[in-house]
Amino acid sequence: MTINHTVSVLVSNEVGVLSRIVDLFSGRGYNIESLTVAPTLDSIYSRVTIVTPADEDVIEQICKQLNRLIPVIKVANLSIGEAIEYEIGLIKVYVSDENRAEFLNIVSQANATIMDVNEKVYTVKIDGDEKKVQTFAELIRPFGIKEFVRSGKVAITKGNQFSNFKKQREESLKAVL
Repeated sequence: MTINHTVSVLVSNEVGVLSRIVDLFSGRGYNIESLTVAPTLDSIYSRVTIVTPADEDVIEQICKQLNRLIPVIKVANLSIGEAIEYEIGLIKVYVSDENRAEFLNIVSQANATIMDVNEKVYTVKIDGDEKKVQTFAELIRPFGIKEFVRSGKVAITKGNQFSNFKKQREESLKAVL
């Protein structure tokens, strides 16, 4: 059964790493639903979060192939319940004077934030899991969405799964050398 999987990849922060990861996916015909990447606290490493539709066999194969890339330090398939997942949505909405109170009530109830107001167009930020962002967008759709941008998912494991990545990488490099 194909479902969306979130894969977290810790990599050395070097030129071409993201391209190699994307090439791995495209070369094997795997789709990427969402992709985010940013340096970690230690800027020599980056965290890549990939959401991809796959069955269990395919996701296992993807993780094995990612682990073979030299700049990859650690790969984790973050299944539901084992990770904290988060995304941000920015939405521009046309709001008439007659609908302003109702719109502001929905924004308040959802704990969304108004980032900008220009004439009758409001830019709102909503953050949370994918379902919360999508539900909020559906609630305000009747007002007239002008533009909708999502960040893509970021995720982190619960507990300390990546806490020893430097030690693991050093051990891996010693084994290769």
